[in-house]
Amino acid sequence: MGWTISDRELEQLLAQMTTEEKVALVNGRHLWKTAMNYRLNIPEIVMTDGTYGVRYSTDQIEGLTDERDGLDQFLAVVNRRQDDQDDQDAMVGGSKPATCFPNGSAFGCSWDVDLAREFGAALALECQEFGVHLLLGPGINIRRTPLAGRAYEYYSEDPLLSGDLAAALIDGLQSGGVGASLKHFACNNSEIERTTMSSEVDERALREIYLKGFERAIVKSRPWTVMSAYNRLNGVQTAENHWLLTTVLREEWGYDGAVVSDWHGIKDRPASLAAGNDLDMPESASRRAELLAALAEGRVEQAALDQSCRRVLRLIRRARQGERRNARFDRETHHALARRIASESIVLLRNEGDVLPIDPAADLTVAVIGAGAVRPIIQGSGSATTRPTSLDRPLDELRALAGEHVRIEHHLAEDAEGEEAAAAAARTADIVIVFANSDVSADGERADRRTLALAAGQDALIHRLAKANPRTIVVLATPDAVTMPWADEVAAIVETFYAGQGMGHALARILFGLANPSGKLTTSFPRREQDIPGFLTYPGENGRHAYSEGLFVGYRYYDRREIEPLFPFGFGLSYTRFRYSGLRLDRSDIAPGERLTASFEISNVGTRAGAEVAQLYARPLSSRLHRPVRELKGFAKVHLEPGETRTVTIECEGDDLRYFDPARGEWAMDPGEILIEIGASSRDIRLSAPLVAAPGDVRLPPFDLDTQPTILFERPGVRDALVAFLAERLSIGGEAADQLVARTESSFLGIYKTICWFIGDRLPAEDLRRFLIDLSAGTTAAPTTYDTVH
Repeated sequence: MGWTISDRELEQLLAQMTTEEKVALVNGRHLWKTAMNYRLNIPEIVMTDGTYGVRYSTDQIEGLTDERDGLDQFLAVVNRRQDDQDDQDAMVGGSKPATCFPNGSAFGCSWDVDLAREFGAALALECQEFGVHLLLGPGINIRRTPLAGRAYEYYSEDPLLSGDLAAALIDGLQSGGVGASLKHFACNNSEIERTTMSSEVDERALREIYLKGFERAIVKSRPWTVMSAYNRLNGVQTAENHWLLTTVLREEWGYDGAVVSDWHGIKDRPASLAAGNDLDMPESASRRAELLAALAEGRVEQAALDQSCRRVLRLIRRARQGERRNARFDRETHHALARRIASESIVLLRNEGDVLPIDPAADLTVAVIGAGAVRPIIQGSGSATTRPTSLDRPLDELRALAGEHVRIEHHLAEDAEGEEAAAAAARTADIVIVFANSDVSADGERADRRTLALAAGQDALIHRLAKANPRTIVVLATPDAVTMPWADEVAAIVETFYAGQGMGHALARILFGLANPSGKLTTSFPRREQDIPGFLTYPGENGRHAYSEGLFVGYRYYDRREIEPLFPFGFGLSYTRFRYSGLRLDRSDIAPGERLTASFEISNVGTRAGAEVAQLYARPLSSRLHRPVRELKGFAKVHLEPGETRTVTIECEGDDLRYFDPARGEWAMDPGEILIEIGASSRDIRLSAPLVAAPGDVRLPPFDLDTQPTILFERPGVRDALVAFLAERLSIGGEAADQLVARTESSFLGIYKTICWFIGDRLPAEDLRRFLIDLSAGTTAAPTTYDTVH
């Protein structure tokens, strides 16, 4: 147990290693281990998937002896479809039973960082029992499109929420002595041609959306590893992208852990090592040979190999020191946690006429329709698939909680005869509960959905049931957003996403009012598939996928385009009501490096205990560059008893109010007013207060010879400075210089060409260039701004 060596001893160990031993160390062993070095007593560590449960495959981790067998088993994991499994065999490669917690798209709706920390600690304990040192998660790729096959694993369309939830989960996991692998870095937002497709993303969208969540999680929690992605990014394979893995990750963010590849994600091993991808997984004799040849030929520096070995050795040391060999997790306790997380994550989207909650003591007939009531969809498919230790079936849980006068009948409605029986039952029932889902054979790892519609025939079935009985409740199990052409016809809609093995119990308690729904959406639900950001360019063509919406992802897009979503980001109903009041800011202005604290009161003015997710948004009223209407900058989940009022505080860093300016290559804050908004969703703003952005000196993009006069003269003082410069340089009077400048003002040509048009070649280009450089360096006036208020 443990592998205790000092930094000095680690360096001595590295010095004793041969080149062949070093290459073996950074190459991995079989599918799920690092290479053991018997000569130098370097132990191995064990890693495994996943993002919401521990998929420990005995056959793959303990039984493999040949890397060629490993590829077959690896492909079996990735290609297994959800509809190939029944709920008692949700296993791949002979996995040991482990708790199947709510998947990312479900858990994200909890908006609860404390719960995320508890979630991570539970995963760590299960890893410790199985002897796993490194868990390959969490995954926080932005849910750019709801069609994405692995959207179910990820938390949100918003980077701040994604990063904060991931950081908390990583804290819980690593505090338990097990390492995290934050993935997939970066822009792995689709399964279409996922190892060859190039995500074409402008730098501003990269920095503000697709990298920001990773940065937050890394700075807050220091994950032991980061996993590079399969895709290309702006033409360069991410596993071989020096700018991404070294310039940004290590030099800018200060990350000091190891980078591990996605499985068989490296195509050029020498290039990946030089770029900063330390550990190549899984074992590959061919990639090992390529690296050895490149080292022998001098195409890869020995120093780069040594640095990667150093990082892998530090990873092994941390992992071995965290071991708890006698650890055991209590199955019932973890199942109870899975139920609680599901309860905190389920989202109530519609509740007309307060059809919910159902009174368990009433005298009524409930018609339960759909296979999901007895064969619940609790997770997606692919490498994260977890074999559950237990399973709560919704129908069983509903019957267990129903009072003696509640009569529950069930119809599968899987064929025409079954649908006819379901419609007949709906006509005579007091309440109808229909379980619906997307097509589970059409998404998951390796496949994106082709449509946002429900599985074949289910939309039509819901129309039919709602017509038969308007008191119809729809319970959805989907990986991400779906369209709902029947939304206005039904009484209630409950979205569970993929809520894990405890979903059935959690759902039944919510439906019967024994628990109050508190989940809120972390993605926007469109009314039409055509409203999705990036609709016109998805899924790419000729190996290139243009992220044409830029930084306007999710609610940022709907707000900017003034498109009304079906259900907005941050939305979720409760069985009680909350009143917001008394917003106070602890400062009137803010600069980068400073912190804002917003305080306000939330009161539970209903009759039931409940929890509310308060969301803080920043709305810049003007900006030099185009910006979203509002952006999430903080949140808090508050539990309140009936009649209780509590003061809520949310902090926001001044740095988080900046945007990335590609022209300057840095983060910027414009002077001007920002509206701080407190909302129950992105479209339900309850309170607001002004805040002045006061960044001090503002560095603006420099002028050059091709700057148009109209742009040049927008900055205060520039025109007068140019008049004085021309008067002195051309030896003409101030009045003549002023007249010359006035003649340039209507030109759309660059300033130098415009001046030369009027005076010939009397002004050397170098003289004007130096003047413009000095002028740029000394300009601190407010920039031109564009109104962002809608």
